[in-house]
Amino acid sequence: MSESPALPWSALPEGLRIAVRLTPRGGRDAVEGIAAGADGRPVLAVRVSAPPVEGAANAALLAVLAKALGVPRARIGFVSGETARLKVLRVEGDGPALAARLASLCESGAGRRPVRKRSP
Repeated sequence: MSESPALPWSALPEGLRIAVRLTPRGGRDAVEGIAAGADGRPVLAVRVSAPPVEGAANAALLAVLAKALGVPRARIGFVSGETARLKVLRVEGDGPALAARLASLCESGAGRRPVRKRSP
C-alpha cells in the first residue's frame, strides 16, 4: 500500500518509508512540513539544532521523528543518505497509522513557529 505521490512517505506492511531533507544547525529541533526537493520530489523538511559533526545531526533527526511519531528511537533507521542532506528513513510499526500521524503533524503545522514582524 502506498500513499499519494505528493507525499514524501509511503506506508509499507512493515512500517513507513520517509524521504527527508535535514537542515543541521537549524536553530531548533522541528518537523517543518512538506517541501519540494531540488528534483521536484516531495521531502519531509526537518531542522535540528545539532551540527553535522560525528553523527550528531542524524541522532537529533532520529530523536525528533521518534517524538513526533510516538515511536521508540530504535524503530527508526536509515535506508540511504546517512552522510547526505537528503535521506531515506524507515520506521517500523503500523504503516498506515504512522502515515496518518505524520500527515496530521504536517497539516497542523506543528513544529513551525509563526513569523514575527519586527517593529521599527
